[in-house]
Amino acid sequence: MFAKILIANRGEIACRVIRTARKLGVRSVAVYSDADAGALHVEMADEAVHIGASPVGESYLRGDKLVAAALAAGVEAIHPGYGFLSENPDFVDQVTAAGLVFIGPSAASIRAMGLKDAAKRLMEKAGVPVVPGYHGEAQEIVLLASKAREIGYPVLIKARAGGGGKGMRRVEHPDDFSEALSGARREAKAAFGDDRVLVEKYIEKPRHIEVQVFGDNFGNVVHLYERDCSAQRRHQKVIEEAPAPGMTPALRKAMTEAAVKAAKAINYSGAGTIEFIVDASQGLKADRFWFMEMNTRLQVEHPVTEMVTGTDLVEWQLRVASGEKLPKTQSEITLAGHALEARIYAEDAAKGFLPATGTLHHLKFPDTAPGGASMRIETGVRAGDAISPFYDPMIAKLVVHGRGRRAALEALGIALSQTEIAGSTVNTAFLAALAADADFSAGDVDTGLIGRHQQALTAVPPPSSEIVAAAALAASGAGAQAPTRDPWSSLAGYAHFHAIARRTRLRYGEDEILALVSMRPDGRPQVALDAPYDSADPLDLRAAPRLARWPGHVTVFSGAVGYSFAVPDPLARADDIAAGSDSLRAPMPGLVKLVRAAKGEAVIKGQPLLILEAMKMEHTISATHDGTIAEIAAEGAQVTDGTVLVRFAEEARS
Repeated sequence: MFAKILIANRGEIACRVIRTARKLGVRSVAVYSDADAGALHVEMADEAVHIGASPVGESYLRGDKLVAAALAAGVEAIHPGYGFLSENPDFVDQVTAAGLVFIGPSAASIRAMGLKDAAKRLMEKAGVPVVPGYHGEAQEIVLLASKAREIGYPVLIKARAGGGGKGMRRVEHPDDFSEALSGARREAKAAFGDDRVLVEKYIEKPRHIEVQVFGDNFGNVVHLYERDCSAQRRHQKVIEEAPAPGMTPALRKAMTEAAVKAAKAINYSGAGTIEFIVDASQGLKADRFWFMEMNTRLQVEHPVTEMVTGTDLVEWQLRVASGEKLPKTQSEITLAGHALEARIYAEDAAKGFLPATGTLHHLKFPDTAPGGASMRIETGVRAGDAISPFYDPMIAKLVVHGRGRRAALEALGIALSQTEIAGSTVNTAFLAALAADADFSAGDVDTGLIGRHQQALTAVPPPSSEIVAAAALAASGAGAQAPTRDPWSSLAGYAHFHAIARRTRLRYGEDEILALVSMRPDGRPQVALDAPYDSADPLDLRAAPRLARWPGHVTVFSGAVGYSFAVPDPLARADDIAAGSDSLRAPMPGLVKLVRAAKGEAVIKGQPLLILEAMKMEHTISATHDGTIAEIAAEGAQVTDGTVLVRFAEEARS
């Protein structure tokens, strides 16, 4: 076993690797950028090395800096985590050329599976079924459009490099092919430096089922059963589970055998995942699955496999990379129970899952899972940490394991309802709604489920009068006196002639709320609210609400929903009314990738005006009404949150 390793990553996966390294007595070296100087993974590691500025291109994607840090720290091996350089064969070559061990597959294996088109040709030769489509080298638009017609619409345009749904477009009609291709190429170029694509038949009711495989350097390959990752938004996974709901013995046998065959075809060593697309339109059948791609690394969702198989896949990685054989044979790997993983993100589900930033002023997870289930929280952040625009906005992975799927789902829902996060917009309410969705609960899930149910899943009910009253009480400071020995000062509700009352203002969305907080003679608080939350009588608050106070705000938690209220500073001068609806502002920091309108141009409501690239994804900014463009941001401009992107001329709007 290694004595010391460097972890060429950040966040929760770095913390995850450090925990296993510590268990095995292996010292760990963390790396960090400027933005991560105070990060949790830096605190947890035995040593830490600074590798550059906050942008990934100046730090975590700099293979030369990572190798230099490893050599300076005297490590024997580098663990890449996932993302960043984990599937970069050139980085593997850099590591091995420096005399270090790469904790993962060989560069040759990564190259064999790194490009989707070449990988599918290789799988065809190995006898693994692949999705009908065009996987060739030629990239002329006329040829690609012709192939799409041959395959038959709808088709899926996919970047041949990378993953995570980037550079992917579904096309329903030939007339839309050209624009979809341009968008896929731009996004693929920005994310992976490669704008080449492949075109495949779009499966109408697709399920994304993947198989965890593991190989060693002695020719042994095993599988650790399957995971279902069909619950996706924008082609990115949301809730993953193991085993797959409704899995049949025949399909499991065919799929796991194909996965092992795929891994052996490239002499695979280490942790890997074979991803399949399954046609679930007529149930799960052994002849209706096809190879999509192989991820030559540890997956984000690996904890669900660990929980149902009783393994530590990171430990396996370290043992295999250090020259040991696989810890278990195929017959020794068994399934037990059901596990689900929910990815908690800083994002606004109601706004198309737009990534969010902010400081996690309050962060609290449940201590234990309910009903005899087990639970683990995988996170790389603490209360007070910031979610920056430089990296993926995942906050944590909440993973539960129960005796069966129903028990695991119930535990997941309760755990999400007990999770409290304030300071950034998060997706816990959406995750809880998805876990409770009738189709998802029944196991009738496919990759389009969230899209079909998105409006219902992302809808958040307005706060009740009781929630507003609780926020007003917290904002007023009433009932929050410090303990004291003075019996008179503890009489919060006493006044000689009338009840003490405090006038408090709040803002929730566009609503300005006026509340009058007073204390009853018995010391209990009561709150009177103005419209639209007013009631006939003041609200008598008896139960202590779950809430968090943070600078300028109060967040009240109700189930999995966190209702955040702004508390205006009465001494601060109100900001001047800005352009309002006569301007469009950047919803987050990003790059103006493409401008589709010009100054002086008349546009109509809904017309795309520009494309903003943020968090490695493209976001279309469209006109909110008919009008004439007075100003528009320039292509290539780097903008911050709230920057005016488009300003309309003053004129009558329709």
